[in-house]
Amino acid sequence: MQLYFVRHGETQWSLSGQHTGRTDIALTLHGEDQARSLGAHLRGIPFARVLTSPRQRAQRTCELAGFASQARIEPDLQEWDYGDYEGQCSVDIREARPDWDVFKDGCPNGETPLQISERVDRLIAKLSVLEGNVALFSHGQLGCVLAARWIGAPVIQGRHFALGAASLSILGHEAAHPSTQVIALWNSMHSSLSVSP
Repeated sequence: MQLYFVRHGETQWSLSGQHTGRTDIALTLHGEDQARSLGAHLRGIPFARVLTSPRQRAQRTCELAGFASQARIEPDLQEWDYGDYEGQCSVDIREARPDWDVFKDGCPNGETPLQISERVDRLIAKLSVLEGNVALFSHGQLGCVLAARWIGAPVIQGRHFALGAASLSILGHEAAHPSTQVIALWNSMHSSLSVSP
């Protein structure tokens, strides 16, 4: 099994750097173009399953990439719940909390690192029983946590990963050691993609 993780296309808040968890914001026109371009690179890959976050930005990316007819909603793919920090930028949050880091501290009235770790571990457990290629349409910081937990690292290590809008990452297994989970591709942008099944 390989997981093809797609971060949704550009939104106004991804442009401004605002934390976007529960807010159901649409893609920009550029974000829609990004999704279509990404889809052209993915269409030759046979996917056994296509799963998407319930948020419209992820679902629309999935649709424009050409996979709406296969897609199923997976609630555990939704973005980190930022609680009181929803819609805020990290730089503004750090005016009051200079050392704040979502991967270390979580968000007041939102998810803690332990809670998102448990959610992502539950998602990995569900995915681990599947066979074949699985496409996941989701969000930036959720993807960083997924990558960290996939390789057995704690949530705080997610801060060392970066995911651009409409990027593709592949989580898989080491060929010589099939029980070893690896990050086979990370944060590949649609303009430079060259992937094969």
